[in-house]
Parts: sequence; C-alpha cells; structure tokens
Amino acid sequence: MKTIGFEQFGGPEVLAVKQVERPQPKEQEVVVEVKAIGVNYADTARREGKYVVPTNLPYIPGSEVAGVVAETGSAVTSVQKGDHVVALIESGGYAEAVAIDERLLIPVPDGVSFEQAVALPLQGLSAYHILKTMGRLAPGESVLIHAAAGGVGAIAVQLAKLFGAGQIIATASTEEKLEHARQMGATDLVNYTEAGWEGKVRELTDGKGVDVALEMVGGEVFNKTLTCLAPFGRLVIFGAASGEQAVFAPAQLMKRNQSVIGFFLPQIMRNPALLQSSLQELLGYMKEDSLELTIGGTYPLAQAADVHRLLQGRKTIGKLVLTP
Repeated sequence: MKTIGFEQFGGPEVLAVKQVERPQPKEQEVVVEVKAIGVNYADTARREGKYVVPTNLPYIPGSEVAGVVAETGSAVTSVQKGDHVVALIESGGYAEAVAIDERLLIPVPDGVSFEQAVALPLQGLSAYHILKTMGRLAPGESVLIHAAAGGVGAIAVQLAKLFGAGQIIATASTEEKLEHARQMGATDLVNYTEAGWEGKVRELTDGKGVDVALEMVGGEVFNKTLTCLAPFGRLVIFGAASGEQAVFAPAQLMKRNQSVIGFFLPQIMRNPALLQSSLQELLGYMKEDSLELTIGGTYPLAQAADVHRLLQGRKTIGKLVLTP
C-alpha cells in the first residue's frame, strides 16, 4: 500500500511516497481502509522536528483517520467488517490502510461524512478541553480565540457559544476568515495583522480584558495576548505555530492573579473517562446540528506536501483533509 512520510526533517519537500506492506491486525486490532485523513499543525511541527515531544525517524504523520473496517483481529468484539469509524492515533495516518486498537475507534454517526468525521477527534476534543477543562470557561465570561477560522478555532467559537460565553472575540488574518468566525458565533472580530490589535481587544472589553484566551502562535503573539487578560484570566497555550517560544516574566502574573496553562491532547487521551464523556457531548452537538464541522478542502494523499504549504501559509478556512 501507499504511505507518505519523511526520513529527515525539513520543509514540505521532504514528504515522499513510499510503498509498504499492508498491515495485519493483532488480536485486538482492526485494519481500517482509510477514506479521509485529517491534516494538523502537529503534522507540520513533526516534519520540521519542532514538535513538543521527539519525533523518531523515519516517520509517517497523521493522527486522525476515518474509514471502513476491512479486517478484524480474533479478539475484536466492538466493531465488525464494514463499519464506518474514526480514530485518533499516535501516527501513521498518511496511508491507505492503518491497523488500530479497537478501543480507539469511534463510530461515525449516520449522516456524517468521513471528511467531517476527521475534524472531530483532534480538533473537536482540543477545542472542548482547552475551553472547558483547562480554561474553565464559565457562562457569561469572555473569551479570545486566535485563528478563529481554522480547524480548532472554528470549533472553539461554536463551543464557546454553546458553553454560554458572554463575549466571543475572534481574530483572523482576512475579512473572509473574520466573516466565517462571525457566522460560527463570534460576537466581535479583530484582524491580528493590523498593528495594535491587542489594544482593540482591550477596548472591546471596556479595558477589563478577557477571562479566557486561546493561544497557539507563540512569540510576540503570546506576549500581546497576555496583555489582553482580565484579572483572574486564564491563557491556554496549545501550540507554537510561529516556531518561536515566548519569553516572559512569570511574576507579572501575580499582579492580576492570572494563569498561563499548557494543553496537550495526549494527556486527555490517557484519561478514558474524561475522553469518552467529552466525546459523547461533542457527538451529541453534532447529532442536533448545533456544531458545524467546516471542511476547508479535500486533496489527494499524493498532494500532502502542497497541503502542508497551504496550512502553514494560513490561506485556508476550516479543516484540511487528505484522501487516499
């Protein structure tokens, strides 16, 4: 079967097609015929050797896959051949087929496409736990969401509204993206490419600042976001898309009782009860059509390098998907 991976760190050009043996399922595994693969900033960070944990070479990226159960191991009981499933895995998703432990499989609800399904595990669960578990967003509070037209951002805007946020300030780089965030439920819009955007955020909150801020750019954006926090505000870090690590004086948090909190989804995955309860809540929102999963584009697996360029060029809205 065909896979796409890399044997050295670098730009999108290091991604290469490779033919490998089709996987065989172990006792508690199933082989999923992959129909859709989610593309994430984590994939680009892995490719550049800048991920939060080490990446061992050679490496096949891809942590979200949706498809059809093609084979089952001898001890598998929860699914059967032909079932439509989606899964969040450690790696290996850029492939035509993947062997997955049955305990990681999530049934794809009726009426949900494979492309929509791969937008749920990583980005849906990330948005949920950044806001609720780590950010502790309470009804009536204000929230600042950067890259609000992206995969995590668009879901976070919708969830913030569902969780009862009183003010949802969305930032993005173009009018088109800001309009998309407004349609998702944002109450206020800020173009972060304009100088002084952090001052506008403070103005929108009458000088108080926001109660919760979502930050995944790093560097200067982190420090400017920190100036947007209200007393008792929580800034949740879930990435560093710029490749720059922020430097700040932790003691400055003391003056206004503020918090800087890190988020890493694999830690949530190690808590099955928390993972399942949040996943069921997200599926419930999907079934009642109160959560829209925006697909920004679907591309052949062979175009993975081009899709990485699009993602890092910030030229897209919503979820980018590869199809074998």
